[in-house]
Amino acid sequence: MSQITVGVLALQGGVREHVRLLEELDARTVPLRTPSDLLGADGVRVDALVLPGGESSTIDRLLRTFGLFEPLREAIAAGLPTLGTCAGLILLAREVLDPAPGQHSLGVLDVTVRRNAFGSQVDSAELDLQTVDGPVTVAFIRAPQVVATGPGVEVIALRDQAIVGVRQGAITGIAFHPELTGEPLFHRRLLETASGAAASVRSVA
Repeated sequence: MSQITVGVLALQGGVREHVRLLEELDARTVPLRTPSDLLGADGVRVDALVLPGGESSTIDRLLRTFGLFEPLREAIAAGLPTLGTCAGLILLAREVLDPAPGQHSLGVLDVTVRRNAFGSQVDSAELDLQTVDGPVTVAFIRAPQVVATGPGVEVIALRDQAIVGVRQGAITGIAFHPELTGEPLFHRRLLETASGAAASVRSVA
């Protein structure tokens, strides 16, 4: 696999852990803060995207403040392989049930999500999950839950009966943090998708 360049949204939230994990997988990383970080004269500058966790309403506000909201939405909708974790999943969703006042989402992933579905910061937990890509140990921190999915969305991970991982084409949204436990499965899958090497997956629902 030739070296893949991954843009990591770096406006707010947990960026460093994603960068470290991607670089351990031999990817090149680029922090995204402005439209010119994402787009050049010849089009999109990166092969894939990571939208980290953080405060989804704050990230949304900063995306619009820095003019990155629409370019990011268009690039993902056009097929740029993307991994969204926790707040990143909320940003990708078509609908957010309980948005903060004025909060928007990119609307590129055909799911409905509920923020903070597993409780507050004190309810954070490290858990083992079975996913369609394999077993993982991951962290849940004020995690969202997917409460509805469109017809083109695969369910790739459940916590009990709650949907916590989905995939729609080249977009993967997960409610948890694999980067905090050093779990490389989803980042490796992102790089494989960017290189055209990823195989199709089967839903666990």
